[in-house]
Amino acid sequence: MNARNKTKLRDVEKNKKIKINKKCSKCKKSICCNSINQKVETPKTKLDFDHLLWQVSHENVNVFKDADGWFLHVYTRCDHLLEGGVCNIYDTRPLVCREYDNDFCERDESIEEASEFFFTTYKQLEKYCRKRFKKWDKRFK
Repeated sequence: MNARNKTKLRDVEKNKKIKINKKCSKCKKSICCNSINQKVETPKTKLDFDHLLWQVSHENVNVFKDADGWFLHVYTRCDHLLEGGVCNIYDTRPLVCREYDNDFCERDESIEEASEFFFTTYKQLEKYCRKRFKKWDKRFK
């Protein structure tokens, strides 16, 4: 966090016009602003899962499946997030941020806890693939 952002945080805190959602204002970690969850097509084939293996092999990338389907989960901090969990562009934030519904969010239950499957490593996902596909190891032949 640089000094410029600290100054802006004080300005934001003084600005009473900004109405931050009550639940969000209690979340000092800003969990939803520290990751991206990108829905992916439901993997069905060995090739689909091989692609997910490639993705989960990258730093800060996880793969999960929950009631809504399969997702890439990328840990990455939003550039506009200030110290204390305040959005520096709250009044001009993107539509995806405005439409975010926090009725049930990671303050209630983490993605990992709420997921049917949550893979953080190549090894974890590969183990799942071996169970799912009896001939997994023969996919290169």
